[in-house]
Amino acid sequence: MTEPNAKRGPATWSDTKRWAVASITLAICLVVVVWLVVSDAPLVRYLVRLYQDKHFLKETVRSWGVWAPLVFIAIQALQVIISPIPGEVTGPVGGMLFGTFLGVVYSTIGLTAGTLICFALGRLWGEPLIRPWLSEHHWEKMNFIIEAEGAIICFILYLIPGFPKDIISYLFGMSPMPFWVFALVSTVGRLPGTWISSYFGAHVGEKQYLYAIAFIAVIAALCLPLYYHRDRILARFRGRKSA
Repeated sequence: MTEPNAKRGPATWSDTKRWAVASITLAICLVVVVWLVVSDAPLVRYLVRLYQDKHFLKETVRSWGVWAPLVFIAIQALQVIISPIPGEVTGPVGGMLFGTFLGVVYSTIGLTAGTLICFALGRLWGEPLIRPWLSEHHWEKMNFIIEAEGAIICFILYLIPGFPKDIISYLFGMSPMPFWVFALVSTVGRLPGTWISSYFGAHVGEKQYLYAIAFIAVIAALCLPLYYHRDRILARFRGRKSA
């Protein structure tokens, strides 16, 4: 008889079995995506426009009326889970639609949900799920996260612009970091960037264009050194892990 509390599922499978299942699943997904793109499916055209055209995104979300917050939260979660979808468009749209405060609240809920789903998938499936999506360069550059246990590393990676937050979320799922620590630290680390996006979007929505441009210029000037030195910051973390 098996113990009632015994773990089940992919986390208990052998590496070979997980690699096989993940490879077959990814291959099927790839075939479906390629077929949709090649056939120029309406769904693909709709999704591409949704995430590239912020005005179309705003009107689409607004058309849902009282359900608009839930739709926006789902869109924010989805852009974290599916790495190629850009998040630079969706954040300001939240500010345009709901104002700074509610834009931050709804964005945070969606981003946190998406981030925790990525973390859970990384923990459940591990390297067989994550590795095929990363080039050798990015794998060598980011795989130190797999050994990360400290909350400080997590906080800095989510705070500093330029790091791929979606990929980082999957990789932290493969690390020894407890779920609740990751949930808290990653959410707090994202908050400044989320506030900046919502604040900028809110002022664009109010047609205060000059103020919004001046604001984002100041933020860019402050963040530019961190963005410029992001590779050096990563190298320092990798050096600590290898020491």
